[in-house]
Amino acid sequence: MTTPPSPFIETGPATAILPAREQNLSPITVIGTPDIRNTFDALCIQQALNSRAAPGVTDLVLNPDAHCGYGAPIGCVLVSPTHIYPGPVGVDIKCSMSLLQTNIDADVLRGEGGMKLRRNIINAILDRVPTGAGRGQRSVTKSRHVNIQLGKQIAVFGASEQVCTQLGIPPEWAQRCEDAHHPGFDGTTDALATRLDNLLQAGVLTNFEDKVGQLGSYGGGNHFGEAEAVHIRPGMESIAQTFGLQNDKIAFLSHCGSRGFGYQLANNQFKKLQSLFDKWSTPLPAGDKQLVYAPLGTPEADRYIDDMSLGANFATINHLLINALVLEAFQQILPGTQGSLVYFISHNIARQEPLGNKGLAWVHRKGATRAFPAGHPQLAHTPFAATGHPILLPGNPQAGSSVMVATEGAEKSAYSVNHGAGRVKGRKAAIREFNQKEIDQSFQDADILTNCRQYPKDEAPAAYKNFNEVLKSVESANLAQEVARLNARFVIKDSDKADD
Repeated sequence: MTTPPSPFIETGPATAILPAREQNLSPITVIGTPDIRNTFDALCIQQALNSRAAPGVTDLVLNPDAHCGYGAPIGCVLVSPTHIYPGPVGVDIKCSMSLLQTNIDADVLRGEGGMKLRRNIINAILDRVPTGAGRGQRSVTKSRHVNIQLGKQIAVFGASEQVCTQLGIPPEWAQRCEDAHHPGFDGTTDALATRLDNLLQAGVLTNFEDKVGQLGSYGGGNHFGEAEAVHIRPGMESIAQTFGLQNDKIAFLSHCGSRGFGYQLANNQFKKLQSLFDKWSTPLPAGDKQLVYAPLGTPEADRYIDDMSLGANFATINHLLINALVLEAFQQILPGTQGSLVYFISHNIARQEPLGNKGLAWVHRKGATRAFPAGHPQLAHTPFAATGHPILLPGNPQAGSSVMVATEGAEKSAYSVNHGAGRVKGRKAAIREFNQKEIDQSFQDADILTNCRQYPKDEAPAAYKNFNEVLKSVESANLAQEVARLNARFVIKDSDKADD
């Protein structure tokens, strides 16, 4: 059986291009070693080509973690100066990573001696931070209650000092956020307040109190919390110090998004735009209803930007509240624990950014992470102006996760890198093929505790790409370099169901 020819044209050890279907369009930028490019299946490539040919799209990037999604691949970057696309943001608006650094020595949680401590910390966290798709503050005993009035403030103002103070979140953590606040389409909070009121009055946002009650929770699927031992890479100590990383200390890595609130906003937008495409007989890009769009400056685009911002502000506080509750749990079990936020960064968002001589454009990152190097104008007046900001990349609990920093070469990928390892096996296939006992034994062998009686088979490490090869792709393409590796000591996930 002959192997079909590769559609990629190699341009470097970890870069390639994928020619667009139309000769007048620039090719797709592909980041990945040959081994990584072999993980891009036919549907992923088809979705990339469809997205590149969509109206107003000027650039498309496939990152090493790319795999098929809805409309656009997960792990792609779509650039447009004229159109906004909900699909290349996704239904979990501002799904993100955050990292909390503590002063706990990593040795304290290692081996048999630290097993009881780890179990007690897991339980203390679960008393405060619920997991599971439908669970919220009412399902745990030590969370923070958020009423409707405060919920509205959160959606409109994000991580303002007033919001943070009411929730017991250190206000200075807002300075460690990629975006502490997302404004409305016109750059104001008034637009968001008006939009939120209209959505509530129209009954679009149902069960708003329940949605607000999910603040400070992980949800299900691939969302998680992990206690990590920090290992700073030799030669990167100065950058690590700027980031706030501490070698051989425990940090806590979180992955979650805007929960049911963001999903409701995104799902409503998809339905509205799809109905308008039908009403106006507007052709869908490649016939795919997941690639609906709105030209910038139209009421449809304004409404989408407002809704995305509402969901993004919610996601920001969700993360910051989780980190405050996790720190509180560590302090309960290990009095004297101190903690500070390293960074909070999104991988499901669209942002208007300057792209060199191309000017301003909307950069849609779907399963992709912002990567601004030292000296980038958008880092001016931040703690990271001279170094570049932290990039938080989850791998899997057994291979570890990574903190990276962008290099000047990131310009070739629209200042973006991957958002993690990326799936190499679908959920149904993983559930069908993997052996539960072998998965659970592998965690015991690695001395990694979990809150799960049985670790979700579709979240097993083997369901994800080779993380070291993914990182090799990023570094070989000169997009970013590793600052620290994070090795899991325990993992918290939805133990009932893994459904992203």
